[in-house]
Amino acid sequence: MAPTNGRVCIVTGGAKGIGLAIAERFASDGHCVVIADIDDKAGEKAEAAIAEAGAGAVKYVHCDVSQKLDVRNLVAATLDSFGSIDTLINNAGIVHKADFLDLDEASFDKVIGVNLKGAFLCGQAAARQMVEQVKAGGRPGAIVNMSSINAVVALPDQVAYSVSKGGIAQLTKVMAQSLAPHGIRVNAIGPGSIMTDMLKSAVGDASARNRILSRTPLGRVGEPAEIAAIAAFLASDEASYVTGQTIFADGGRLGLNYTVPVPE
Repeated sequence: MAPTNGRVCIVTGGAKGIGLAIAERFASDGHCVVIADIDDKAGEKAEAAIAEAGAGAVKYVHCDVSQKLDVRNLVAATLDSFGSIDTLINNAGIVHKADFLDLDEASFDKVIGVNLKGAFLCGQAAARQMVEQVKAGGRPGAIVNMSSINAVVALPDQVAYSVSKGGIAQLTKVMAQSLAPHGIRVNAIGPGSIMTDMLKSAVGDASARNRILSRTPLGRVGEPAEIAAIAAFLASDEASYVTGQTIFADGGRLGLNYTVPVPE
């Protein structure tokens, strides 16, 4: 196992996709990493893969971030294993496709519960621990929330998801202001089209691929590792004067007011 840098990072939704890429990056950078997820099979597989790679100390913890008791147990398990919490990556998120007129209340509540309430519950629990560590003379921690370009632009068939990411934008600002007196920084990342398993199935269709690329000036889909690199920066001392910000990694999409031609 590679030597650790003494820092401990929790990654929610860390079993797959962007979350897994973040867990791998932080482990390779020397953090002790706790992967939190509800997919036990994928979580245990991720834990084993990182451990086998010898990147760093890693532990998988089952956690539904929308449930306060689960979050409390996540914090307890992290402290039992590694003794502190230095970084929280609030990455857990779900989607539900439905038109505004057809979306049912239960589905709306479920998405908001995971994407927004989950970030609040985990952020509050981790921040309380971070504050105690600061009082004891420890280093201030950092929290990174996973937003989206859909905090700014909306999808008519992703009502709850778009609303949840708009909420993350404000939650990030409020958390940053509240925790600044303790030296704890809070920022967010807003990915555009990133090559996760979900997107891979979509871009396999030529028309869907062209639709995505037509609104992406850089002309390609982003990689999970590119989001992980931003998370690593925001959690590092290199970003020591950055708080309350959302960094959008979208290939230039948000600045675009027209579509671009896509090579055949």
